[in-house]
Amino acid sequence: MPARKTTKTAAKKSTKAARPDTGAVPPYGDPIRKAIARGDAREMKNVAASARKWMADVQAALDQLDSALKKK
Repeated sequence: MPARKTTKTAAKKSTKAARPDTGAVPPYGDPIRKAIARGDAREMKNVAASARKWMADVQAALDQLDSALKKK
């Protein structure tokens, strides 16, 4: 009987939980600072709008979480 082949597979940790469901990368400080450094007003406005939307989404999720915790 032939010897059984073994494969080495490393278990990868899922990083999906650390990302928003939309798959978009939240605009943290580094992208904001880089947009400022480039000096492109249109890009800075886009980054600012994206950051504000992301922050509003996070605040809404936190409000839902607080509401769920109060119910328990």
